Amino acid sequence: METLTLEKEVESQTLVRFPDCDPFNHLNNSKYIDYIINAREDQLLKYYDIDIHKMVKETGLTWVVAQNNISYLVPAEIMETVTIQTRLLSYNEKTLLLEALMWDKDKKIIKAVMWSKQAHYNLLTKRSHQHSEEFMDFFKSVHYPLPNNMLFDERVKSLKQQNLIQWKQAI
Repeated sequence: METLTLEKEVESQTLVRFPDCDPFNHLNNSKYIDYIINAREDQLLKYYDIDIHKMVKETGLTWVVAQNNISYLVPAEIMETVTIQTRLLSYNEKTLLLEALMWDKDKKIIKAVMWSKQAHYNLLTKRSHQHSEEFMDFFKSVHYPLPNNMLFDERVKSLKQQNLIQWKQAI
């Protein structure tokens, strides 16, 4: 990996599709996770030139989800374009903590927030695996923590407040 100045917060857009919606024409709760994971995979390739599928084929190493915390703030609706923004909140020798925000297209209203703890995993040995020095250097360069070591529930509360301010300004 090159020693360039890398983006610490990356984003992409996607369209909410009909088969992924519930009878209310809102994105189904489980699909938020799919959309976010797919966006992060695309962002790793686009922004950092990390192809996780190539990596797993060549090395047997990947990351597996150990835990997801998600809060649904405002429904994402059928045929709506959403912006998914991700960042690395924390990391250590074997795990990562990622944050994803799903926004409306113009990034005014936050639809959902998800924190995903992911373990580095060796598919050949079926065990957790220590990150390489190269990955640790990469993580250091893109690490973007929240202020004051904020916990998930505190983060949700602050994002709800942010949405409320946006709604008041729109009136």
